[in-house]
Amino acid sequence: MVEYSSEVIEKLLKGELPISEIQKMQMEPKDPDRFDKYIKALKQHVDWDDEILMRIHEHLYIIKKENNYVVKCSCGHEFGDYRENWKLKALIFVRDRNELEELYPEPLTPEWSELREFYCPNCATLLWTEALIPGYPINFDFLPDIKAFFQEWLNKTLENVPEFKDLSSEVTESWAKNE
Repeated sequence: MVEYSSEVIEKLLKGELPISEIQKMQMEPKDPDRFDKYIKALKQHVDWDDEILMRIHEHLYIIKKENNYVVKCSCGHEFGDYRENWKLKALIFVRDRNELEELYPEPLTPEWSELREFYCPNCATLLWTEALIPGYPINFDFLPDIKAFFQEWLNKTLENVPEFKDLSSEVTESWAKNE
């Protein structure tokens, strides 16, 4: 088993490792503290002190804040409970058909598609895009079972982990009640 230094993990995060080195890392057995090194490297890229549990996108993390498990942007904006689709609390821009055709010339842009862009309401960073049929619900791309991940993969215990359940419908139901 090869042990990778924190410097190598940092280069991986910055996209500075050659693909051959990345493939080698992926194929080899993992050193026991690699995840800890990875989390430590992630912490160097944010200005807040909350405990990072995992990264879900380039600028999005699941963090532990007191007894809550929250999605947080690298700028510090909190999207709320990790079991709620963070996209429902993002700024959303749907590209106009003409703009879409500039990006993807015919025949790559059938009439039945739209491009949605999701931005952080605080720092305006583009966090995600999805191309779907107009009117299709917003995708919930990643809902990890945090308790199982930490217990079964990392052999660690987390305290007060909430029930593993998608709560996104409760967000949209609350919108209907507020109208």
